[in-house]
Amino acid sequence: MNNSETANNEASTFKKRNYKPWIIAITIIVNGLVIILSGMPGYDNFDLFNVHILPMMNAIFNSFTFTFLLIAFIMILRKNVTWHRRFIYAAFGTTTLFLITYISYHFLSPSTPFGGDGIVAAIYYFVLITHIVLAAIIVPLVLITVTRAWNMENELHKKIARWTMPLWLYVSFTGVLVYLMISPYY
Repeated sequence: MNNSETANNEASTFKKRNYKPWIIAITIIVNGLVIILSGMPGYDNFDLFNVHILPMMNAIFNSFTFTFLLIAFIMILRKNVTWHRRFIYAAFGTTTLFLITYISYHFLSPSTPFGGDGIVAAIYYFVLITHIVLAAIIVPLVLITVTRAWNMENELHKKIARWTMPLWLYVSFTGVLVYLMISPYY
């Protein structure tokens, strides 16, 4: 049996999995935690460690996510699926670490108000609002995109990835911008 016959036999025996319940559950849990924690007061006197290091870690994780996504995009343009997949998984990992530190910070610390005004405030709130809205949307988009690749639904994967990649890049980039703009007020 040659390689193409082996690949055809493996593809025909491949069983697609239904990830929809997991995608729905993870989306509800992640977005729900963010919504709930954004309304909580946090702790005024939390002193086990300096919680203000967490937003900086968020920005670092977002920077890595952005970089990994750019490299993954370059790899897929070069038709290098193996390295594309590796960098997507790396981006997925740094995004997960971002979520952990983001949720931890908003659980442990009161909200930090933005201190700027005028055009700087308008820019900040535009970036912040678009970041928040698209961050909520990107959770299921990333999960759907990845699970379509796992199910070898290549055409469907490509179709949604055309939306997911630029939105995920925007969310990770604006996460860094939001940090840089609000960091003087921590």
